[in-house]
Amino acid sequence: MRKKLFCEICPLTYKISVLKNILLRHIKNLIGKEKLSGEKSYEKLPCSVFRHSSPIRRTLGNVDMTLQENKAKNLSLAAPEINGILIKPGETFSFWSLVGKCRAKDGYKKGLTISNSGVSSGVGGGMCQLTNLIHWMVLHSPLDITEHHHHDEFDLFPDCERRVPFGTGTSIAYNYLDYRFKNNTDNTYQLMVYVTDKELCGELLSLNEQDLKYEIRTLNEGFIKENGVVLRVGSVWRKCINKTSGKVIFDKCIRENRARVMYDTDF
Repeated sequence: MRKKLFCEICPLTYKISVLKNILLRHIKNLIGKEKLSGEKSYEKLPCSVFRHSSPIRRTLGNVDMTLQENKAKNLSLAAPEINGILIKPGETFSFWSLVGKCRAKDGYKKGLTISNSGVSSGVGGGMCQLTNLIHWMVLHSPLDITEHHHHDEFDLFPDCERRVPFGTGTSIAYNYLDYRFKNNTDNTYQLMVYVTDKELCGELLSLNEQDLKYEIRTLNEGFIKENGVVLRVGSVWRKCINKTSGKVIFDKCIRENRARVMYDTDF
């Protein structure tokens, strides 16, 4: 039998572990050499790199729709903290450095959260939809992802209204599980994000036109059964193409999926 980690002993030890990780990240940010993006402009940069949107309210199994409504509120508070941010050459985008802690006193409500093999709720729940949106747009650019956590060991919900491949999601937790990317190009980029009544919308822009374009696709995606357990398998591939010549710069696998399916299937 596996020995329990300190954080697994009881709720108190879990809380202590979380506070320790938050403190360590604060210290790392203070003494680190990364230059974090902080300047905003609400005037759009001239070149549109990629646009995307996702529905805010989805029917997810037996999840209480109140959590979806609360998520809509949470996203409406967080999106303006990101909207207009400029990521200049040499700078790193940090989600939590911009959004900050989601607190009830600031208007955040209990929304859907994902923990291990199930769903739960917590103040500020739903933020991963915002980082999912940003990550999907960044994958269509030469920006370098420097911190990205997954919660796709489990496939929790059927593909109702899914607009991006399974396995391209993100997992975040204030502030020690961050989503970060660095601009190692000589071009300046900008994120615009906002919410409508029904959708979370975003656009990645740049000061100068990109020479490259990117395509994301899945291969060998499907379900298999092993020892009575249904698994979702497949791979996600990213192709980079020179716009002028059409030459493929690279075509590589960025994610191998092998997730336990947690809903009923016909398989």
